[in-house]
Order: sequence, then C-alpha cells, then structure tokens
Amino acid sequence: MSNMTQQSASDDLDLSTVAIPAASRMPAFPLTMAWWAVCSAVFYIVVGATLALTYGARNALIGMVLSVVSYGVINSVISRYAIRTGLSVALFSRVLFGSVGAALATLIFFATAIYYAVFEGSVIAVAAHHLMPALDYKWAALIVVCYSVPLVFGSVQHWLDKFNGVLLPFYLLGLLAAVGLATYEYGYNAAWLDFGPSGAAPADGWWQCFVYYMGVWVLMMFTFDYARFGRKEDAGYHGRFNFGMPFYLVTFLLNGAAGIYLVSTIPNLGALSEVSVVFALLKLMGLGGLLFVWVTQSRINTANYYLATINMQAFFEKIARIRAPKFAWAIVVGVVVYVLMLADVFSKLLQALAYQGIFVVAWVGVALAHIVSTRYEKLVGSEIECRDSHVPAFNPGGLIAWFAGAFAGLALNSMSGTIASFSAPVTFIVSCAAYGMLLASAKRTWFVREARIPQIDEA
Repeated sequence: MSNMTQQSASDDLDLSTVAIPAASRMPAFPLTMAWWAVCSAVFYIVVGATLALTYGARNALIGMVLSVVSYGVINSVISRYAIRTGLSVALFSRVLFGSVGAALATLIFFATAIYYAVFEGSVIAVAAHHLMPALDYKWAALIVVCYSVPLVFGSVQHWLDKFNGVLLPFYLLGLLAAVGLATYEYGYNAAWLDFGPSGAAPADGWWQCFVYYMGVWVLMMFTFDYARFGRKEDAGYHGRFNFGMPFYLVTFLLNGAAGIYLVSTIPNLGALSEVSVVFALLKLMGLGGLLFVWVTQSRINTANYYLATINMQAFFEKIARIRAPKFAWAIVVGVVVYVLMLADVFSKLLQALAYQGIFVVAWVGVALAHIVSTRYEKLVGSEIECRDSHVPAFNPGGLIAWFAGAFAGLALNSMSGTIASFSAPVTFIVSCAAYGMLLASAKRTWFVREARIPQIDEA
C-alpha cells in the first residue's frame, strides 16, 4: 500500500483503483454530504410501511431500532478501517480472497448497485410519466439515465458532496411536507402505531423485521468505498456519526416511521409498492411531489452509479484486462441500467438480489473477522499488501469462509417458515467464525506471493 499512496492524487482514474493517499482525503463535512445521499430513497419509506403491514407497526419499529444498532456498530468498525487504510472494497477483497477471488466480490457489488439504480431510476420515470402522460415512460427513463451518468463523471471529492449537500434540505423538507399534507388532508391518525395485519401480529414479527434489513447489508460495502475518503484525524467522527447510528436513525427509523404513518393515513393505496407510494405523494403534492421524488431518487442514485462504475472498472480490469477511464465505465453502467429499466425483469432482479444479499452478508462476516484480528499484521506486517501483482490469485482461508457462510445461508433460505429467517444471521456467524478459525493457522503465502515475501519497495 505504501507504493500506491505515492501515486498522483489528481488522477481520478488512479483514485478509483488504488488506496486513497492522504493528500486526497476529504474534510469531514463534505464527505458527510456525499455519504448522506444514501439515506434518501422511497425504498426505505416503503420497506417500513410494508413490514408494518405484515408484522405490525410496533414490531417494524423494534426491527428498525435493532437494525440501527447493528448497522451502526458494524459500520463504525468498517469505516475506521477503510479510513486507516484508504482501501476500496475491490482492494480489500484482494487481501481477503486473492486477486482472482476478489473479482467475484466486485462483480456482486457492481451488479447489486446496478439493480438498485434500475429500481430508483424507474421510480422517477414512472412518477414523471404519471404526472405528465404525454411523456412516454421510455423517454422519461432515458432522461433519467442521461442526467444520472454525468453526475459520476467527477468524483466524490469534487462534485457529489456539493450536489447532495444542496439537495439534502429539500429531501428533509419534502418528507416533512408529505407527512404534514397527509395529516391536513385526511386528519391525524392517532392509531398509526396499531397499523398492521388484520389479525394478531406474529410473535416473532420484530425478528422478521430485523433480519429483513440484513438483506441490504450491501450498505456495508457502500460504507467501505465512501469511508476511504475520510481523513484519519476525523475517524472518530465518521465512526460515531457519519457512518454510525445517527445515519441509520434517519435512513431506517425516520424514513420507516414516515412510511408507516403515510400508508396508515392515506386511504385506497392498493398494493404497497414504491410506485403506489409515489402515486400517493403525487396526489398529495402535485408537482412538488415529483420534485421530492426526483430529489430522493437522484441523491441515492449518485451512490448507486458511482459504486457500480468503480467496481465494474475493477472487475473488468482484472478479468478481461480492459483498461478504460472511469467516465467510460459510467457510460456502460448507464446503458445497462437503461436496458434493464425497459425490460420486464423486476421479479428476476428481486430474486437475484436475494441470493446476492447472502453473499454480501458472508463478505461482511469475513471482512469483520479480518479487521478485528491481529493475525495479518503478525504474518505480513503493518503495511497492507494489495497490489495485484503481489497477492496470490486465491486466498484459501477467505474463500472457504466466504463460501461456507454463503452456502449455509442459501440452504436455510430455500426452506420455509421461521427457519428461513435465520439465513442471513447464520450466514454472518458461519463466515465470521470460519474465517477467524482459519486465520489461526493461516500462512503468509495466503496473503502475499511466495516470490514477493522478501518485500522490496518499488520506486
């Protein structure tokens, strides 16, 4: 890593594929503005309402609170490590799984980010078409993609923080306006905490809600690729606040509670989905509702497009030896997103996300076990070796632990009833424990190539 940190901080392509040098780190507030783009999405509003409808509002809120705590604790550890090392998910995965094994992690990451970009972009296009029927959906989708792609031509340091910082107040004001207008239009719903299924809420409803949020642990990967831009002196702030519990109080609890209130207050929504909630917002707020949807979805999509781009770049550089600037990969991402927005593949995308989510949880288990262990430092030293030419193709310990956790989760996920709800927790426990045990007997050659053991820094 010491060699990579000497590379030019001004080259954005380099910063996409190497550790972030100290000179290119961001002040605390700009990084906060860039990262908090992730907190705004109609998805979080709908998830809260859907869980409440299925398991009861109180169970949903308990699940959200538990998720806030678990996400906050894990991401506090992950963000501090990313800040200390400057590594990305792609580079850190080389340490965990080897240079070839890491390609699978970047594939899963960029595919997941693309899927989310498809969902969030479709919400804007559907909203625009609904409010302006003369604008056909395919053209609305094209407009969304055409303005989204250039947003990530720049970098987190030089553009995304400013764009999302300007839009953050509009998101918060829009959410407040939606709740206020719903109350004004339909009256205050004092029984919103009793919202839920027609019969008694399931006894394990809080657990079902908690594990549901484990399905979006890809946010741990999001955290890693954003936190690496933080300055080391700000690590405490980022770990406690920016990537910690306060962020998830807004992302899960505030959005989720607003979703429960809106859905329990607004009548005749029909089947709950992002689209039905968007239609309700448009009915309440008109053009203001479209602006709110645009703000929320555009903010989250800056993260989706950016992370899809840099991880696609890393994947194809390794697998196909294709070297192209970041803006070229952003265009490729845009093309893929647009094609999927026009295709009727949402059910298949949801199924793919369910499977990929298990692999993501397993990745987090391995990553966390590695971060809290001192074994790597004893074997390799304090400098982290992640250069493609200096690490082995495969790290047997990381790969065995990763796939052991994933297979355990997939096996449970294929079952029905309560046992299936343990798929994500078991995935995490198995991968974390397996990697911890394998580390105890790890060899240095798992992490560095034999020929490179007598390390000589290159000029």
